[in-house]
Amino acid sequence: MQEQLCDGGGISCSEEVNKGNRTPLDVQEDVQRMGTGQEESNLNVTTTYLVQHKSSVVDFLNKSNSKKQKSEKLQNAAYQQLMQLSFKNQSTATQQVHVNNQMVKREFGFPNDLLVNLVPKYPEYFKLIGEPGEGKSFLQLVEWNPEFAKSVIEVRAEEESRLTGIKTRPAFNWKLPPGFFIRKEVREWIRDWMELPYISPYDDVSNLDQSSREMEKRNVGVFHELLSLSLYKRVAIPILGKFSDEYRFSNAFSNVFTRHSGIFYVSLKGGIKTAMLREAYKDSELVDRDPLLEIKNKFLELLSEGHRQRADQLRLQREMVQEDMKMMAVGNTRLDDQKYEEELLGEEEDAEL
Repeated sequence: MQEQLCDGGGISCSEEVNKGNRTPLDVQEDVQRMGTGQEESNLNVTTTYLVQHKSSVVDFLNKSNSKKQKSEKLQNAAYQQLMQLSFKNQSTATQQVHVNNQMVKREFGFPNDLLVNLVPKYPEYFKLIGEPGEGKSFLQLVEWNPEFAKSVIEVRAEEESRLTGIKTRPAFNWKLPPGFFIRKEVREWIRDWMELPYISPYDDVSNLDQSSREMEKRNVGVFHELLSLSLYKRVAIPILGKFSDEYRFSNAFSNVFTRHSGIFYVSLKGGIKTAMLREAYKDSELVDRDPLLEIKNKFLELLSEGHRQRADQLRLQREMVQEDMKMMAVGNTRLDDQKYEEELLGEEEDAEL
C-alpha cells in the first residue's frame, strides 16, 4: 500500500489530492474549471498537460460524473447505515461537524458539506434537530429503513444462496497469513466461536449480556460493518473510539482486533494503530475499490503522465543545449586554430623580410 510519488520532491499523490481536506471530487471540479479557462494563472505543469490532452480530460470527466452520481448514492446509504448502527439512531451534529472535517470524512468519503448539502438533499431520510452551533443539536433518522439494515456479511450470504440454490448461513471469513501458527486450544476456541449464530449489527441486542460470547460476536460484526463501509476498508483505532457513545464500545474495544486476528489486522504504520479488514485485501491491494478511489486513481494517472512528459521535454531540452554547446566548442576550437595559423604565417613572413 505504498503511495506513488507525484514528483521528485517527495510529495505523495494522495497528499496532493487530499491537501486541505480536499476529496477527489474537489479535484475533479478544479479540472472542470480548468477546461473553461478559469484560474489559468495558477495552472502548473500537470494541468497544462491536461489542457493539451483534452480527449483524456473529457474521458476522465465523463467517467467521473457517472461515478460521482453512483458515489453519492453510496454515501447516502453509508450514512444511513452508520446512523442505524448507532444506539439511539442519532448522532450529535456538533460532533459530526468536528469529526467529519478532521477525520471521518476521509475514512468514509463524505463531502465537506455533509450537514449543509447531503443531509438536506434527503429529507425523507434525515432530520436535523436544532442548529449545529447550539451544542445540543443532533441528526436523526426520519424512519428505520430495512433496505439498509443488512450487513455486508448478510448480503454476501444471500448472494451465495441465490447463485448456488443452497441456503448459506451468514459467517465471517477467517483467514490467517501463510506461516501463521496457532495452538490447538486456540483453534478449538475459534471453531466453537465461529459456530455461534451470526448476530446482525443492526439487530436489537438489549437482551444480551455484555460479557457473553454472543455479544462479543455481535461487536465483531459491528466493527466488520464499519470497516466495510469505509473507503479503504481500514480505519485508525482512535477514530473508531470517537463513536464509543453512539455504538456503545467498551473502553477495551481495541482488543477485538487482536483477539480475532483472522478477521482483522492491526497496522502500526506511521505510529498509529489502524484496524484493517483482512478479506478486503489481497497482496496489500484493495479487492473492491470505491468509485471515489477509481476517480482518484484515474486522476493520479493523468498527473503521472503529465510529469513524465514534462520530464521527457526537459531531458530533450538539456540534450539539445549540450549538443549546441559541443558544436559551439568545436567552432571556437576551429577559430582558435585558424587564428593561430594566421599568426604563425605572419611571423614567418616577418622573418623572411
